[in-house]
Parts: sequence; structure tokens; C-alpha cells
Amino acid sequence: MDPMTTAPAAASLEVSGLAYAYPDGHQALFGVDLTVRRGERVALLGPNGAGKTTLVLHLNGILTGGAGSVSVAGLPVAKANLSEIRRRVGIVFQDPDDQLFMPTVREDVAFGPATSGLRGAELEARVVAALTQVGMEDFADRPPHHLSYGQRRRVAVATVLAMEPEILVLDEPSSNLDPASRRELADILRSLDVTVLMVTHDLPYALELCPRSVILSDGVIVGDGETVDVLSDDDLMRSHRLELPFGFNPRAAV
Repeated sequence: MDPMTTAPAAASLEVSGLAYAYPDGHQALFGVDLTVRRGERVALLGPNGAGKTTLVLHLNGILTGGAGSVSVAGLPVAKANLSEIRRRVGIVFQDPDDQLFMPTVREDVAFGPATSGLRGAELEARVVAALTQVGMEDFADRPPHHLSYGQRRRVAVATVLAMEPEILVLDEPSSNLDPASRRELADILRSLDVTVLMVTHDLPYALELCPRSVILSDGVIVGDGETVDVLSDDDLMRSHRLELPFGFNPRAAV
């Protein structure tokens, strides 16, 4: 194939000059620029109130109307594209019970694709594939509320994977998980062929899963680099209220 005729693949996420103020006048973002390449796993770090949630809510058009632009796989996040954008950007909430509301695991995972028009064997194949990716295929007929917290977290991930997203956005994925569930989820996330943006205060988990980390503080990006380098920058961490567990050495952990 002639390389001169092959266009480079669009980045999974392109944020340019994004600024946003809430109706009460609070300015949450001040000109954020962020590019995430296809297949990257990136941790979004920062203190409470940094603007992380505001940024995430712009990725699928829940928040709009500020300055700047956001595009997903080259598709602008705009009103005309919202249904496709929301398929491409899958958000896994911190509490899986916010995402699981159907009588069985199978119905929960099928809900999104069915709403998009999938039916019959194609729908069932999509459900099985998503549950297999998270190791929950044997629990398809179980009520979600009969599962452990860690299992419900994995099913919540499957509900998003069933939509075949471009980007998987995870909000505090390790919260409330026991050590075994935490490790199982990490293994699953590493195995996925999808771009991952992980919002977390769990800095060792960010180091374990995400080769790259971005620090958002007071509405601007103040750090962006290899996770081990970002977490090892004592001045950067201290000035933006990020603290590693006592005695944790990022360079010794990789």
C-alpha cells in the first residue's frame, strides 16, 4: 500500500482549547488540550475540584456550550453526532449499581445494543462477547444484586463493552474492591483492545495499568508524561495535593 495515500488514524480523543464555566459562574476548565491515541491507557489524576468530572462530561456531550472543541475518533462532539458519540464513549461509573437495573446480567448487558436496534442472534453474540471479555459469561442468568461488588463492577464494564466503544472511561475503578477483585479487574483492563481513560485517586493502580498519566489541577493540565515519571516528581505531586501511600516508591514498583 502506498504510504502517501494512507491517512493516519484519527486519535481516539482530541480536546483542543476546552474551557467551561457553570451557570453559577464557576470556571471549571481553562483551555484544556489533550490528545489520546488509539489503544492508549491514560490515567487522569488531580485533586478534588480539579475539573476531572467536567472534562469527562464533555467527552460524550453531557456538557456542551463552552469554548474549544472535543472530537472522538475524528467525529466532533456536537448535537448532530450525539447518538454516535455516546456509543463510542463508554463511561463506567464509580458505583456499578448506577448502571445495573435489569432483572438479569444478560438483560443489563443487552440493554444498550438492543436500544440501538440490535436483535436476535446478533444481539446475543454481542452480549456473550462482552461478558466473556470480563470473565462473567457463566453469570448471564443471575440477578445482578446477587453478585459480589467486584462481579457487579465487571458486569458494569461489560454493559459498556457491548456497545463496542472507541473509548472506555472509568471513574475510580478500584474503589471498594478487595485485593483479588482489584487484580482481576486490572487483568481484564489490560486485555481489552480499546482506548482507556481512567479517572482515579488510586495512584498505585494508575501506575499498574496506565503507561501515561495526565494531571488536571484548577482546570488546567499541569503534568503529562509517563506515569512513573509523573508520580516520581515530588514537587509536582506536592503542589497539586497528590500523595502516594506511605513508603510507596513508583520506580521500585515498575
